[in-house]
Parts: sequence; C-alpha cells; structure tokens
Amino acid sequence: MLTRDFLLKADCKTAFGTIEETLLLSPEQRRASLQCTLSRRPDNSPVWIFGYGSLMWNPIFDAEEVRPATLHGWHRAFCLRLTAGRGTAAQPGRMLALKEGGSTTGLAFRLPEEKLEEELELLWKREMITGCYVPTWCELTLCDGSTVTALVFVMDAAHPLFEADTRYQVIAPLIARARGPLGTNAQYLFALEQELQKHNMQDECLRGLVEHVRRLQQEAANNEESPLAAAMPYRK
Repeated sequence: MLTRDFLLKADCKTAFGTIEETLLLSPEQRRASLQCTLSRRPDNSPVWIFGYGSLMWNPIFDAEEVRPATLHGWHRAFCLRLTAGRGTAAQPGRMLALKEGGSTTGLAFRLPEEKLEEELELLWKREMITGCYVPTWCELTLCDGSTVTALVFVMDAAHPLFEADTRYQVIAPLIARARGPLGTNAQYLFALEQELQKHNMQDECLRGLVEHVRRLQQEAANNEESPLAAAMPYRK
C-alpha cells in the first residue's frame, strides 16, 4: 500500500514503475502546477480536497476534518490508461478519473492551513506524476447541505493516457489482469467498492464491472488449477 513515508522518499522516475519520459512531470513542473492552482484559489476559506478514489481510504495527507460530500457536474469513469503503479505499459490497466456530467459522491478533506503547502506538495507528487489530471476548484455539497470550495482532480481529456471507451466489457479484462509495483488493478477496484459500501454510497461506474472482473479472475484461477491444463504439453 502507498504510504506517506514511501511517497516522501519516492523517486517518481522509478518508484511507480517505468513511466515514459515524455509523460513524466519534473519536480519543477509539479511545483509550478501547484503554485498556479493556489494562485487561482477563489477565496481565503479553508482548502478542502475531494476524494473519490483511493484518497477516500488512503489519503496519506493530514486533514483536520473529513465529511461525506457530493460533487455535481462530474462523474467517475475508468478513463485513465494505467501504465505504472498498478499496471505496466505491456499490461496496462485502468485508473479512475472524473469526466463531465452527472454527479459523484465521495469524501471532503479539510487541510490545516498552517501545513497547506506541505500537504499539497505531497498530494501533487501522488496525483500529478504525469499531469493527467486538471486540478480544479469546485463547489462541494456536504452531507448537512452546506457548501465548500474544494480542489478536485478531473481528467485531462487531451492527455495521451486518456481513454474514451469505459464500457465495462472493455475495461474489465484490463483491470482483471493488470498489476504493478503498488499491487493489482483489481485490488484498487475492490477497495473502491468496499469504501463506497462503507459510506452507503453507490456509483453507476461499478455496475457490472466488479462482478465481471471477479468472474474473469475466477475463470483464470480455474484454468490454472485444471488438471487437464496441467497435463497438456506446452506449445509455443
């Protein structure tokens, strides 16, 4: 599992697997992206981060408050080709991002102002390795009906790793097989399912996907354990 200590020490060129050099942001580019985002901060209210994927169950950064929240105008989609972390270029998976339309339920994290840049630098190192997301200031509706301004990482549709086809029939075989230095792509999917259930949240993007991935994994396991398959001579 990704940890704060791992991320602090990580060399982004190697720690997550092999990343194509042309896609990798330098530390200076990440820093410039963060400063540009902070310069567009709409007001002096507390900075919230919207977690809709692994940030929900493994945020790593320090937060003073965590609240269930809804983001309107964006929906979850496995539209990011995963070539590092939990996938490779040879066996890519799919990672979660946000696409325009609909709404998304997740968790809002309020960052401590006195450690704001420190925590955001860590977050940028995690989320902006290749610059595949566009950090966007959005309005969130908290569970009590109040609203806050939050940073949300949405998909850059112009990025080379963007994938438009997110039908579960297409992405399930990819997620079922992909793995990398941080574990398997399927573990990520199942952790998302578990976290949403924990907070009584549902999401259309998981409909059929989790079941399909589990079935593909079970079929693969059955084939490996088959006595007939074991007895068959290897053919190149």
